[in-house]
Amino acid sequence: MTQHRHPASPLLDHCPPTLPAEAYSDPAWFARERAAIWAREWICIGRLAELAPGTQRAVTIAGAPVLVCRLADGGLAAFHNTCRHRGSELCAEGEVRPLGRLVTCPYHAWAYAAADGRLVSTAYATPTADFRREDHGLRKVAHRVWNGFVFLSLAEAPGPLSPDLGPGALDNWPMDSLVAGHSIARDLACNWKVFWENYNECLHCPGIHPALCDMVPQYGRGIMSQPEEPGWTPADPPRPNLRPGAVTWTPDGQPCGPVFPGLTPEESHAGYTFVTLYPTMYIVAHVDHVRFVTLAPTGPETTRLTATWLFPAETLAQPGFDAARVASFATRVIDEDGAACEMNQRGLRSPGYRQGRLMPQEYDIARFHRWVTDRLNERAPA
Repeated sequence: MTQHRHPASPLLDHCPPTLPAEAYSDPAWFARERAAIWAREWICIGRLAELAPGTQRAVTIAGAPVLVCRLADGGLAAFHNTCRHRGSELCAEGEVRPLGRLVTCPYHAWAYAAADGRLVSTAYATPTADFRREDHGLRKVAHRVWNGFVFLSLAEAPGPLSPDLGPGALDNWPMDSLVAGHSIARDLACNWKVFWENYNECLHCPGIHPALCDMVPQYGRGIMSQPEEPGWTPADPPRPNLRPGAVTWTPDGQPCGPVFPGLTPEESHAGYTFVTLYPTMYIVAHVDHVRFVTLAPTGPETTRLTATWLFPAETLAQPGFDAARVASFATRVIDEDGAACEMNQRGLRSPGYRQGRLMPQEYDIARFHRWVTDRLNERAPA
């Protein structure tokens, strides 16, 4: 039976088809997504504080090696991690090396200005008159810093960084000064989109997340927000999201340290603020701490997930403070989601599954599917 739906409700008024089964396992589909999405969107590589001034580090974005340079003055530069001589890598994946004014190739010692990639020296090589140094600098990679996070894009002219709640969504949190206190990493046996689909609905919450449903009672009804309730209207007063007495996502629902003083009553009342940046990360800001989760596809059916919890320095300095204990509540939720996503992926491999249908409560999955397909269609080869 169709429930009453106010026009302002986010619920779908129909049941659209999902992406086809091959979208979650086909290598050719995955290659298209890597080229059209992961090689063109802004990808988070972590916190600026993780890059000490005067160091260089290699990372991989959509299969492409990138060299990230934190200059001595605190500035940032990024280049394709390949020497313009004969293509040697300049820094090994995961390696952190000292950085002065030059980036020097470890193979034949060609040297480039760390600030802008200009070719400075060809070392022992003796170029002839037809060689133009200005044509052989390092190729730049676009970079941005937002709320203390570093983003890279391989696109020649990347678009704006577009958090779903707007670039000022976290302005009332002291994001730049927060310090990492705990992190986890998980290698999930699922396509990256499966994780985002799970993130975008709560129909699974009653069966998968008992502790989360106790903390956020509306999740126990299979909905993410009050406007999804039958009979909801915009005139209904907002209710707290968390159970009575709880103010944050910790094991006991109580702050783990000082609460952020700049939050609005609405932000404090909500108990959590989710900010999403497809395809790379989501952030969950609470009254006392913040966590962020990043995704990176490692294959058509595998995904690397990392989660980090950020705290004020004074919270971490409390005697006996245990960041892992604070993180244990959300860690349980992440691991439950990971197991559910892997279960979903195994079922998607069945020859009996070709395509599904979304329910009205899965409106954010429908938006995500449009986001994916729009980019695949816009950036398809001519």
